[in-house]
Amino acid sequence: MAVYTGSKDDYLKRLRRIEGQVRGVQKMVDADTYCIDILTQVSAITKALQAVSLGLLEDHVAHCVVDAARESDEAAAEKVREAAEAIARLVRS
Repeated sequence: MAVYTGSKDDYLKRLRRIEGQVRGVQKMVDADTYCIDILTQVSAITKALQAVSLGLLEDHVAHCVVDAARESDEAAAEKVREAAEAIARLVRS
């Protein structure tokens, strides 16, 4: 089960808002809107996605990693490795 279930509605609301922003950028490109205005919107979308990512990462650490640490050292190490890989992907993006 996903640990973000309690926050699922919040995540979905944020993602729907981001989806609307992306559709808005598509319309801006179609309308030949000034490049800087489009880039401003892309930046806002990027920040919104980063906020979702950080929230999911926080949920993972607070629940999955902590629960695994209670289970065994090996399980904890696996969850920490997963989190580190996810952080590395986020940093590269």
